[in-house]
Amino acid sequence: MPELSPYGTWTSPVSAADAAAAGRGASWLDRVGDELWWAEARPAEGGRVALVRRTADGGVEDVLPAPWNVRNRVHEYGGRPWQVTGEAVVFTHWADQRVYAHSLATGETTALTPEPAQPQGVRYGDLRPGPDGEVWAVRETSTGPRRTDIERALVAISVTGAERVLVDGHRFFTAPQLSPDGAHAAWLAWDHPAMPWDGTELFVAPVAADGTFGEARVLAGGADVAVCQLEWESPDRLLALLDPDGWWNLHRVGLDGSVVNLAPVASELGGPLWKLGLRWFTPLGGGRHAVLDAGRLAVLDERDGSVTPVEAVAGELTSWSASGLAVVDGGVAGLAAGTRRERAVVSVDLTAGTWAELTPQPADLPAPEYLPVPEERVFTAPDGSAIPAFVFPPANPGFTAPEGERPPFLVHVHGGPTGSSDPSLDLDFAYFTSRGIGVVAVNYGGSTGYGRVFRERLREQWGVVDVGDCVAVAEALVAEGIADGARLAIRGGSAGGFTSAASITMTTTYAAATVKFPILDLATWTGAGGETHDFESQYLHSLVGPYPETLERYRERSPMTHAGSLAGPVLFLQGLEDEICPPEQADRFVAGLAGRGVDYAYLRFEGEQHGFRKAGTIIAALEAELSFYGQVFGFPTPGVAKLELSR
Repeated sequence: MPELSPYGTWTSPVSAADAAAAGRGASWLDRVGDELWWAEARPAEGGRVALVRRTADGGVEDVLPAPWNVRNRVHEYGGRPWQVTGEAVVFTHWADQRVYAHSLATGETTALTPEPAQPQGVRYGDLRPGPDGEVWAVRETSTGPRRTDIERALVAISVTGAERVLVDGHRFFTAPQLSPDGAHAAWLAWDHPAMPWDGTELFVAPVAADGTFGEARVLAGGADVAVCQLEWESPDRLLALLDPDGWWNLHRVGLDGSVVNLAPVASELGGPLWKLGLRWFTPLGGGRHAVLDAGRLAVLDERDGSVTPVEAVAGELTSWSASGLAVVDGGVAGLAAGTRRERAVVSVDLTAGTWAELTPQPADLPAPEYLPVPEERVFTAPDGSAIPAFVFPPANPGFTAPEGERPPFLVHVHGGPTGSSDPSLDLDFAYFTSRGIGVVAVNYGGSTGYGRVFRERLREQWGVVDVGDCVAVAEALVAEGIADGARLAIRGGSAGGFTSAASITMTTTYAAATVKFPILDLATWTGAGGETHDFESQYLHSLVGPYPETLERYRERSPMTHAGSLAGPVLFLQGLEDEICPPEQADRFVAGLAGRGVDYAYLRFEGEQHGFRKAGTIIAALEAELSFYGQVFGFPTPGVAKLELSR
């Protein structure tokens, strides 16, 4: 019989170490011959990303031993970091950002690009196969002391280490892809102040016998059309995801300039290009294509224009990653998670209607009864707009709360803000829900997966729509009797950290906030202040307004401006090597809190960038967050060190 105990006090087997181990997720999956290869995060190895492959006997082995770390810093979020060419795997190494070749025959590893004049001053990403054993890539070069002093070009790197520029002249690129006959190359490009989900152009150029590119021309895309993926279908046709009608749909683009939507649907078959090399579709042959429809696996059949969910996995695998989708015998392989499954490498037999996990669930995964099953809800904003959200209620078979008590709730704000939350297993959430603390993940206006119109609800409204949507969801849960209105907190990182900080300084809905690697001062974060990296340095032109014309709006929306009106205590968590949301902003905000009479804590983590990757950091941050809520909401948190609050 369950023990009667107040919410927040429940004993749980879900530990912070479990949540840290969940960072082992796979990415950048592809097929190499008859094998599947992918990158695998290793929190227990200091956040190293290993390159692994599935062997013929079903096992998994490292392709590259430690200390090789298959990751790069292009755009700071990184891009496709490995490519097999001939008898070698070419990859980018995190420590120095150079490109290396590892011989699969001898095991010897050789640097292909020179050591930069300054540490990590030259970075490469989105590795693609070129002709004659070359690898094509995006090269990013630091040209000065500011974070925005960056030049980019498309380059060819030979296995002998020779390097040459293929294309330059734009601020941002994806790596070129070679046509099946080797006669043409195609790539994407865009320029400030656009982000890749605002507008990109699909370029094509002839490739000469010596490997140089001829005159490039635009085949698709533009200022108000975003192309997020392209693949060659034949020597004279490409397949591409673009959104001229407001939804990322699959189109056939001919070298003659023709553009045809293969299945016009009000569904997002693509997504935001935060990392270079993401893949939302792969052709299956016979006019059929595996696609990710708002993150769920589906099959597009151009013969009848249908997009049909794959029923075999519909109930089990609710979230598929765009960092890995490959054709295998009988179907497709990819990276997928479910409401009670961590992300795994899976294969789906589309003919038989079956699927299998190729990598097992962790042996230490908590029992399913301690894992919350989210409820997909749609709430209503004050202006009548829909607000999708996932409600993760408290779940623990060993406990029940006293009659009439309502649980504390955490409003989780995803990053981006051009991102989204999904219903897949999140052990951070389970860490709280199994202790009697509810979580609701809000897909506020501006989130992806719901079309361009929904995404552009946030245009020039960041700090208004996102804050308002989260408040509307929180207050609806209170009104329904699901959440305790006196014990609401908001949490988020990066752009979610901004919304959390804006909410605790400019509303009175929440009693506390956890703010992770945040944006706090909009004017200094954008390009004019130089406190962020180049990729997002003009992002706020669309999210807030033209700069400096709307400078007063930047000031008014900034949490830094309202630091003196905190509605409750705040916990700040910050990586000290973060180039996207650097510690300067959190440092200034926290320095101004001393003596104001509001409790706060500030944890700074050495060796962490944007988002935490080391097991020790993840554990410390999560346990600090639990202790923080316990102190604010008034319940004990045995088993974790007490977080020291300042005032």
